Amino acid sequence: MSVLEKLSSSLNRIDQVPNQELAKQIVTTKDTEAIKELVVLLSGKNKRLQGDAIKTLYEIGEQNPSLISPYIQEFISLLDSKNNRLQWGTMTAIDRITPFHPKLVYDSLSKILKIADEGSVITKDHALNILIHLCDVKEYAADAFILLLDQLKVAFPNQLPKYAEQTMPFITTENKKQFLNILTSRLADVETETKRARIEKVIQKIDKKIK
Repeated sequence: MSVLEKLSSSLNRIDQVPNQELAKQIVTTKDTEAIKELVVLLSGKNKRLQGDAIKTLYEIGEQNPSLISPYIQEFISLLDSKNNRLQWGTMTAIDRITPFHPKLVYDSLSKILKIADEGSVITKDHALNILIHLCDVKEYAADAFILLLDQLKVAFPNQLPKYAEQTMPFITTENKKQFLNILTSRLADVETETKRARIEKVIQKIDKKIK
């Protein structure tokens, strides 16, 4: 069977199991030709096939990101898609492979963050992960951290605890005050008690550990 024939929609399936199984098979065999076929499907007109293809690709990326790494430019280009499924799927793929292409991703941040600002929660989550990756790269860490703080200022209340926790490893004596001020100012936005408690725990940890 061809790659196309193994995708969920080709099998008249509405679940993702066939796509996940195909991803595992491609990772096991390191089938780069199959990956090329999937990337070609992303530019097609069939939305179901686009969805199946991007799902399979980012599943591959989760298991072995180096296999989809050569297609970073294609993924960035597809962020402009009006197909929401394709948009957040490509953001997921970019998240997986940012460590392989930090400069290219850094140079595309204005586009990535614009799409995230207008996109779904999943799109925003993966855009934040991209910034986290860049905070680990010396050349881009300073700029990425500033953008990370900007995301904390506008994050949905439900997402704020997770974002704060993800940002913790990059807090230093120099940026501690700014980070804590943002979290403290946003506590009132978080109505759920358990989520507010998570933010308060972050504040306490940073205040205690970093002097």
